[in-house]
Amino acid sequence: MKPPGWVKFLLPGIGVKRWLALTLGAVVLIAGGVVCLLGREGMRRLYELVWETWPGLLRPAVGGLLVGLGATGGGVGIYRAVRSVLVALAPGGGSLGEALYQARVLRAAPRVVALGGGTGLSTLLRALKPYTANLTAVVTVMDTGGSSGRLRQELSVLPPGDVRNCLLALAEEEDRLAKFFQFRFEEGEGLQGHALGNLILAALEQATGGFDRAVEEASHFLSVRGEVLPATLDHVHLVAEMDDGEEVVGEARIAADPRSIKKVRLSRPARAYGRVLEAIREADLIVLGPGSLFTSLIPNLLVEGVAEALARAPGEKVVVMNLMTQPGETDGFSAYDHLRTLAEYMDLKRFQAVVVNTQPPPPEVLARYRAEGAEPVRDDLHGPRTLGLRVVRAPLLTVVELEGKPTVKHDPRRLGELLAKQSRSFRRSWTRWLSP
Repeated sequence: MKPPGWVKFLLPGIGVKRWLALTLGAVVLIAGGVVCLLGREGMRRLYELVWETWPGLLRPAVGGLLVGLGATGGGVGIYRAVRSVLVALAPGGGSLGEALYQARVLRAAPRVVALGGGTGLSTLLRALKPYTANLTAVVTVMDTGGSSGRLRQELSVLPPGDVRNCLLALAEEEDRLAKFFQFRFEEGEGLQGHALGNLILAALEQATGGFDRAVEEASHFLSVRGEVLPATLDHVHLVAEMDDGEEVVGEARIAADPRSIKKVRLSRPARAYGRVLEAIREADLIVLGPGSLFTSLIPNLLVEGVAEALARAPGEKVVVMNLMTQPGETDGFSAYDHLRTLAEYMDLKRFQAVVVNTQPPPPEVLARYRAEGAEPVRDDLHGPRTLGLRVVRAPLLTVVELEGKPTVKHDPRRLGELLAKQSRSFRRSWTRWLSP
């Protein structure tokens, strides 16, 4: 688990104790230097002056007071100086221990890559954000619905919606910024329905000349902890072959189609964004999911080089199972069905574990989902291992208000704690922090 605030200040590797020791040593050296410069005669005269000025018991009292004031002043000065530097580095504020923890420990934490799209990926990022600053989100850019779809069609930009949500999830002051970036215009010709964050990213893409540079610039002024990368910079569409053989083009149309999906592909080959392959190769932990199976997770695997990079990557790899089925996309899918489908697009044997929720939704929320055609994903992964994956089961469900209705989501706190505890990389990192 993440160490408490007061422990963070004392953790090895932060570098505070060594600098305090150096400061104390410097004071001792200065005192010794003064003695050497004054010599025996000078020190004797100085002592006689003090002796005559403060006779009797007043002399040791004044001496003790001066030593105490000097030590207090030095300690406060060092504390405030270090805090001022760290507050500048971590504008979110907080305690000195928290600032030190963010500035040093989180930056030395394991490198994590999260792949997906939609609200599932942003939930995963919130879960991992308290444990590492080396967090990379690989986001699908196939969206054709809503504000993102309109901007894609009208301005020939990549869809910014999922990227916007991930940037906010990793922002230092998410709560404060979300109300502005998630704001949607309710009126105005051409503006109605657009999210402000989408418009900013679209404008930055045109201003900088590239979607990757637009995301980079947005990351700077949002003070993002980690980085957000589009899976590809190529403008392609998702194509689904339905159970009757007909093909449907476009993520929004696929998600809205009630027919079962047989398989999905891209409208044309798309090259992976170079930094994505590099991040996967260097990752200590790779997490796939949660997210819509056919329209958020698999699209990343269809980009040239991504599935191959996942297979070759030496880091730990984990699948986070969805909580609910998705009407028209994964009707009746069990946990095994999700894994079996993923295995058609990547080498699932290269993954080590799958995380499955054990907590049922509240009855009133479950009734609403069933009325909409969704059910909890059934855990039919028998035994501690299935398809070569270690099955990690835990209660991870929470209910949040989303678009005016109670919605089932993974609890970020519990999910993040579980992933960090299960990861060998995080355990090794904590051992280094807490070792003498």
